[in-house]
Amino acid sequence: MPTRKSPRKGSLQFWPRKRANKFLPSVNWDAIDSAPVKNLKGFIAYKAGMMSAIVKDSTEHSMTKGKKIAMPATILECPPMKIFSVRFYKHGKVAEEVLAGNPDKELKRKVKLPKAVIKKIESVKPENYDDIRVIAYSIVNKTNLKKTPDISEIGLKGTVEEKLAFVNAHLGKEISVADVFEKGQLVDARGLSRGRGFQGPVKRFGITLRFHKTEKGQRKVGSIAPWNPSRVTFRTPMAGQLGMFTRAVYNNKILEIAKAENKKLEGIKNYGEIKTDYLIVRGSIQGPSKRQLLLTAPLRKTKKQTKKNLEFTELR
Repeated sequence: MPTRKSPRKGSLQFWPRKRANKFLPSVNWDAIDSAPVKNLKGFIAYKAGMMSAIVKDSTEHSMTKGKKIAMPATILECPPMKIFSVRFYKHGKVAEEVLAGNPDKELKRKVKLPKAVIKKIESVKPENYDDIRVIAYSIVNKTNLKKTPDISEIGLKGTVEEKLAFVNAHLGKEISVADVFEKGQLVDARGLSRGRGFQGPVKRFGITLRFHKTEKGQRKVGSIAPWNPSRVTFRTPMAGQLGMFTRAVYNNKILEIAKAENKKLEGIKNYGEIKTDYLIVRGSIQGPSKRQLLLTAPLRKTKKQTKKNLEFTELR
């Protein structure tokens, strides 16, 4: 009889399987391609919900070319952002961080601020540093969600001099999502998956149910470890936390960028009304409604998704 073969249960790519420490993940901004980006490489958004988008397919050599098709789409509300501080990097480490002006009252409740600004950005010499990034926060009190803003480090496009010029031009000003992304562009969505709490090994790892007459439970592992070596390895499927894991959904095409003033969206389940700028993105994105996400330029864009030409018409 041949040896039975079975794929391993549970990917070690996502390890350890525990709750993430923060909602907005850290990003390797150096690895992200800055070609399709205007200035910032990312933007903070909030998932509103999903609907069906009716689009006209104009993709070359497509079987549905010239026809209207329906596809799943996710609505993301994107309130404007402001720059909180500027980080100057030298040899891959933060050499200096300068506070940018007076932040909003809501941000002062979340972040412990110094009593006085020690150094001004005008006095910084860009030739002394390798890279410049900004700490940006969302002005989320313009939405129906909450008052406390979310804060994240975001990379910039260009040389060190160009990055510093962008920072000086946008200090104290609101940055909208239309200033960062364009319609038809690909974006990556980074954030946390939906939390499912404490779950058993069947749901957590997808192991097979045991025989129905099993004495010590059907939804358990048959043997957690041998007698020798007498220890349980980390590879054994065990019960534990499921969900609230950091995940990235790559190459989502932006179908529409709009403002709530021009095109209103109301009555979204578990969300309500959208009051600021929003994106309509093709496909599904991780997390429940109201989950904060970090939209970034594509890490590894594919030809298949890039060549798609979809003209948005309506939502249903």
